[in-house]
Amino acid sequence: MYGMKRRRFFILPVACLLMLLCSMTAFGAEAEEYVPAAYATFWALIPPIVAIGLALITKEVYSSLFVGILVGSILYSGMNFERTIVHIFEDGMIGVLSDSYNVGILIFLVILGAMVSLMNKAGGSAAFGQFAARRIKSRVGAQLATILLGVLIFIDDYFNCLTVGSVMRPVTDKFKVSRAKLSYLIDATAAPVCIIAPISSWAAAVTGFVEGEDGFSIFMRAIPYNYYAILTIVMMVGMVLMKVEFGSMRKHELNAVKGDLYTTPGRPYEFAGDESVVSRGTVMDLLIPILSLIVCCVIGMLYTGGFFSGTDFVTAFSESDASLGLTLGSFFGLLITVLLYQIRRVLSFSDCMACLPEGFKAMVPAILILTFAWTLKAMTDSLGADVYVAGVVEASAKGLLSFLPAIIFVVGCLLAFATGTSWGTFGILIPIVVAVFQNTNPQLMIISISACMAGAVCGDHCSPISDTTIMASAGAQCEHVNHVTTQLPYAVTAAVVSFVTYIVAGFVRNPVISLAVGILLMLGALFVIRMQGDTVSEN
Repeated sequence: MYGMKRRRFFILPVACLLMLLCSMTAFGAEAEEYVPAAYATFWALIPPIVAIGLALITKEVYSSLFVGILVGSILYSGMNFERTIVHIFEDGMIGVLSDSYNVGILIFLVILGAMVSLMNKAGGSAAFGQFAARRIKSRVGAQLATILLGVLIFIDDYFNCLTVGSVMRPVTDKFKVSRAKLSYLIDATAAPVCIIAPISSWAAAVTGFVEGEDGFSIFMRAIPYNYYAILTIVMMVGMVLMKVEFGSMRKHELNAVKGDLYTTPGRPYEFAGDESVVSRGTVMDLLIPILSLIVCCVIGMLYTGGFFSGTDFVTAFSESDASLGLTLGSFFGLLITVLLYQIRRVLSFSDCMACLPEGFKAMVPAILILTFAWTLKAMTDSLGADVYVAGVVEASAKGLLSFLPAIIFVVGCLLAFATGTSWGTFGILIPIVVAVFQNTNPQLMIISISACMAGAVCGDHCSPISDTTIMASAGAQCEHVNHVTTQLPYAVTAAVVSFVTYIVAGFVRNPVISLAVGILLMLGALFVIRMQGDTVSEN
């Protein structure tokens, strides 16, 4: 007994000493925050460059993204093994999956997957396909209908990708449009439409980055100068009407006409639509769930922006939380869908519940790629990629004022392509542009802000690690690398024409003249491409 008391007497001061040392260590860690040697240097852009390069070379996205994450963590840790592993998982994967915004997007994905599974199981998708087939008579009509629906759903790019994909996939399959082409049409009417729509989550994001100015007014004035978004829509419609295809997309379209919608061996979604249909659904079994989803998501975003607490409509959208709003809206959309099928006795309750895990499984590839992409972005953030790019742009802003919109467009493209985020690119570039031109040249400020937005959307459109690109692949049920490689020549074509148009805009500074020049250049490019190759025939 006495020995035990002695041990306790000895342990107590030792424990106190250890606690004191730990507190001193923590204090020292806080006092001297760790900064990697590669911080705010060109090395900060190496991880996404490695990931993107490997994905395009190997055609395998999961391992490519992880290698990029590993390279970023090694650069951050300075070759320290323990710090490398901890940074990957604690600061990276666990960190991004602990973010409430990211979790909301994942929940939104799962609920949409469940709704698609429900509509397929009830026969609503098949019924809509038959209904549309009686009115749409050609491949051209199927593609134009996809573009029109994408333009109409301008609230949010995530919502756009998955909704347009689930509605139009049966129609485009019937008219032998390749999944690669469908994913391009979805992707090209997601971010490019949202960035020129005043009532959208993207408009809300942009207005939040314009400090010291009327953000919404500037966004409206910048719309006519958003050449990449406008010219992408012109290019899509022109290509469909002229039946122009080029690059690897041409091979996919030619094979689709012969009956192969996928072309390549990688076809993870080939049997995703082969779910047993429990009953003969009607068109209303698809339209009512889709409309309820749209209405509920709009209400959800307005709710998060304080609309029902007295905030006006425009301000509510500009201050909305897209992640929470879409999660709330999709939940109530799912609830309405289940109740509808119960009332109509289209599906039994047990069949409805069985669709929940099926929808989750269908979204697993998109969720996995999103998680890796977010983790890769966390690596570049920890290396100070935003600080490095901000310094480059500020240095270039001291001269060549008339060429600056074109320069900013290219920088925005490269940054969004490397990081996979257009919103992050807005946050870096727009405050710099405002600071440079706010009190000197307001007109050039508007053009340059629009160039920021256009470049960010272009880079986001091209990047295989962009969440919007990933969503488009999931919405079209197309293998992700196929989608990236087939749409890249199209996006680059629109980017080159946009770059030339921004040079014109920097000198002319008239939205009508420069946009007319851009549209003529785009149509001319399509005409030249059409003259060099045969069109893809209907049969």
